Amino acid sequence: MHKFYHLSHIDLDGYGCQYLTTKSFDNISCYNANYGPEVTARLEEILQDINSEKELYQEATILITDLNLTTKEANWLQSKADELGANIVLLDHHGTGESTSNRFDWYYLDIQRCATKITYDWLKENYGFDTQNRYAKIVDAINAIDIWVEDSIYFEFGKVMIGMISGARELNRVLFPNDDREYKFVLIDTAREVLDRYDLKDAPIALDDKLHFTKKEFFKRADNDTKDNLVAKYVSHLLTEQKSDMTITYKGYKGILGYNVGNTSLIGNAFLRQNPDYDFYMDVSSRGTFSLRSNNKVDVSQIAGEIGNGGGHPNASGGKIENYKDSFVYRDLKDMVQNYLDEKSKNSTT
Repeated sequence: MHKFYHLSHIDLDGYGCQYLTTKSFDNISCYNANYGPEVTARLEEILQDINSEKELYQEATILITDLNLTTKEANWLQSKADELGANIVLLDHHGTGESTSNRFDWYYLDIQRCATKITYDWLKENYGFDTQNRYAKIVDAINAIDIWVEDSIYFEFGKVMIGMISGARELNRVLFPNDDREYKFVLIDTAREVLDRYDLKDAPIALDDKLHFTKKEFFKRADNDTKDNLVAKYVSHLLTEQKSDMTITYKGYKGILGYNVGNTSLIGNAFLRQNPDYDFYMDVSSRGTFSLRSNNKVDVSQIAGEIGNGGGHPNASGGKIENYKDSFVYRDLKDMVQNYLDEKSKNSTT
């Protein structure tokens, strides 16, 4: 049995590639990264997953789309893949990868097509994907906006789509990668349906009108509500499902640690009401600033003052972690924050 481990970028083109591969392959795990050190972090995660699942699959392929690698990164990945007996396929369109692509036969580069278009053609040629051309229009629309083909009939529609994905920030992709990715797939699929249903002149406006209702439907778990309240309840449910892996403590008080979740008052209060055994909610940003919320269980303004020279109100406060070091891996981030809290707790009682 063959499994694909698909790493892609975090824009419309990157998610477009995964939207197609998840339609084509049953055995696939997806990962996403922005440029820079996160690419290596996600590749390390993939290598660990391949190693842990090697008894389950006879063949493993690392598929990378809409991301270019340096020669050093490619050499490292080739060495690690060889150790695991894994294949590598890289499909990209960024000219910055040309020198690396010339050195590796698994590195396919074409600057004339976006990565979604390259992936679509690769799937059709090698795996018999989309024989009815069901996804051809949405691929052409992504291609038009990603490589900026202004005279394309799909360009205006693509403009709506690019904002659709860049503005889909309700779920944090580090904390909830699978839910965030599925959310974006639903948005892309909605765009595909609109493109099939409406005349091209009307399709951009129709998609723009439809997106608000599509988002509400995605986050709706029961009764209808405002979108912000629906998102807060949805995220609170995700936090509750994962709380055993996200719990932190400070001076005997139990809290949960979010990362770049945002909307702290709504989400924090929703979680604390749903989980009365927790004393506080903490959300840390990528810059080390934090927000604290409580529901009359502990004075978080005192905690904020002790751990981050901050303050505020007993149930709503904030501050900043000293010498904060960001991480793309939540587990490492949580360990760092917990160690910081333990050190502050020890110092404040001596």
